[in-house]
Amino acid sequence: MLAECNIYCRRDCASVCGVDEAGRGPLAGAVFAAAVILHKPIISLDDSKKLSPKRRDELYQVIVSAAASYCVDSASVKEIEETDILSASQLAMRRAVDGLSVKPELALIDGNTARGYALQTECVIGGDGKCACIAAASILAKVERDRYMLELAEKYPQYGFERHKGYGTKLHIERIREYGSCPEHRAKFLRKL
Repeated sequence: MLAECNIYCRRDCASVCGVDEAGRGPLAGAVFAAAVILHKPIISLDDSKKLSPKRRDELYQVIVSAAASYCVDSASVKEIEETDILSASQLAMRRAVDGLSVKPELALIDGNTARGYALQTECVIGGDGKCACIAAASILAKVERDRYMLELAEKYPQYGFERHKGYGTKLHIERIREYGSCPEHRAKFLRKL
């Protein structure tokens, strides 16, 4: 079981949120981020990448029911293209933190970068595997992004988004070569193709 988030915070912090993103690497789709303040411990939390889709969906329901506050937000393909994926990821994460109904005193950010937050932050490298509130955020962000990619699969059925979620799989690359790109593809990411 993951450590409680408060092992990373200072003693004077009354509320701590975990923040993580999903979708930095794909060739298509928005990047999603979540911020979560846990009210009580949740058993079986882990890095979303280590969980099956079914288990992520189950934990999603537990997290949203048990959280003191949570928010999921995103940065669009247009915003990714106008800046870069790191800046867009940070934008999505700030939006998620800003959308919390309970305002935290500290945000624990998965990774090594925290830019432009209006509150105290602390980066936790590998935080989605170390800290419960970051793991919870990783699950919410991943589930919401996967749901979004299923919607895109209905809109653009030729790409098979429901299978690869926009990542650069062999199938996805073959479909891009066959059909060209759609508005949900990240043009900067396709330059290497």
